[in-house]
Amino acid sequence: MRANFEMSDDDLQDLLSQMKPVPMIMLQCGSPLSIQERANMAWAKLGLKMGFDHMTVRPIGKGDRFFSAETVPCQDIEISPGSFSGCNQSGGDCPVCGK
Repeated sequence: MRANFEMSDDDLQDLLSQMKPVPMIMLQCGSPLSIQERANMAWAKLGLKMGFDHMTVRPIGKGDRFFSAETVPCQDIEISPGSFSGCNQSGGDCPVCGK
């Protein structure tokens, strides 16, 4: 299900900082990640934080901080051996998403 989201100013600054070019240092350590790879990783991190699929993000025309994306339900986590959270994002007590 697609929903509208608003990221914080800090999240926006983090995304923008990941899209800046970095100097290429010629060592035998390999190449640095590309701008696209770093941007994708930043969107994936934000998607985990806010509960959306980072590959489905679309602008909604309200500004840089506003977008829509497909929501991702919180995954069950193992609270204790054999006991899972069963989060349905309605109880307000999920240890992962807080919903």
